[in-house]
Amino acid sequence: MRVIRFTSIFITAIILILILNQHVHASFVNVVKIQGIINPASAEFLKYSIKKSDEEGASAIIIQLDTPGGLQSSMEDMVKDIMNSPLPIVVYVAPSGARAFSAGVFVTMAAHIAAMAPGTSIGAAHPVAIGSSMDKEMAKKAVNAAVSYIRSLAQKRGRNADWAENTVRNSISATAEEALNQYVIDMIATDIKDLMNKIDGKIVSTTKGKIRISTSGVEIRYVEMGLRHRILNALSDPNIAYILLLLGFYGLFFELASPGAVFPGVIGAICLILAFYALQTLPVNYAGVLLIILAIILFIAEIKVASHGLLTLGGIISMILGSLLLFHSSAPYMKVSLAVIIPSVLMTAGFFIFALGYAIKAQMKKPVTGMEGLIGEIGIAHTDIQPEGKVFVHGEYWNAFSNTPIKKGSRIKVKGIKDMKLEVEVFNN
Repeated sequence: MRVIRFTSIFITAIILILILNQHVHASFVNVVKIQGIINPASAEFLKYSIKKSDEEGASAIIIQLDTPGGLQSSMEDMVKDIMNSPLPIVVYVAPSGARAFSAGVFVTMAAHIAAMAPGTSIGAAHPVAIGSSMDKEMAKKAVNAAVSYIRSLAQKRGRNADWAENTVRNSISATAEEALNQYVIDMIATDIKDLMNKIDGKIVSTTKGKIRISTSGVEIRYVEMGLRHRILNALSDPNIAYILLLLGFYGLFFELASPGAVFPGVIGAICLILAFYALQTLPVNYAGVLLIILAIILFIAEIKVASHGLLTLGGIISMILGSLLLFHSSAPYMKVSLAVIIPSVLMTAGFFIFALGYAIKAQMKKPVTGMEGLIGEIGIAHTDIQPEGKVFVHGEYWNAFSNTPIKKGSRIKVKGIKDMKLEVEVFNN
């Protein structure tokens, strides 16, 4: 009997330890910050964060959202990850002044619990033309598809599907208070701690079944983007992609202009590879790329051809147009900023016209040292030259020859050099 009693006590103790360990592991909530444009990097970061939180045993995930919108494909990836999350997902539009526009509305609608901080806004989810122009029929299809998608999300989470449809069709938006009154979100919270208190005890349905959220007194952990995700996120910025594209072209040009330099070619190749990665994540218009290449060709041609500035003017116009057309989107956050375009165009034009032009002129300039530097110099015939003799040029005596006789003491001019002898002729003022 003692053995049975001891065994039962031992098993009970192990069960209690396991329960306590489970409680310890689940006594924290992960906060994932998604700020800026929704792109492949942010979508991948969210997928990683959900997986990591589930493995570590987090009780819930709070996505602190602040976005003007982003790519539809990345938004859809994020929505799928949220809808299929084994953990409760809370989307919190914060801090004050933040917004969840365009793609951000879909992400918010997909959350198990949607919350906003005071002074925030949500809406303006009308689809924008990205990647190619849409005619009226295509635009209508895109809007209808987006409406169907967002209504299904709103209905799944028990939110106002009519408002969701209206924000897609008419780009309406709402403040935090308006969104709460219209059942677009579930609550308003002043900060993370207030949010934790308000979601405590809420029951949500996940892929693991119904889960009661327990956040009372739990630890708050922030999941930060690693170096890889930060780099990918930066590369998805249109301004960064534009600068990398220009640097790549410069690097390859200098490598071709000075074969064997290696360094410009390596840097140029790296920049182009990174630029091409960025371009595949953005709505690139390759007519813009071709115009930028044409601009660089025109700048180079200006150095070789005397066009009186016409080629330079054409290059500047071509680069400005190419920069403006580089990304095809009506969304301002998907375009290159004029504050980046104008300095880049002026610096490129100035570099090719002045710096590179000066270098080429220096290469073509007549040598001023060595024997080649004597060509064109004026001297005195030290002896008669019939047809050979000696001359005094540039403070030195040289062997010289001439096709016509030259008398001693005559002023001479160096015409050329042959076999270490100066070819001279009589110099007449």
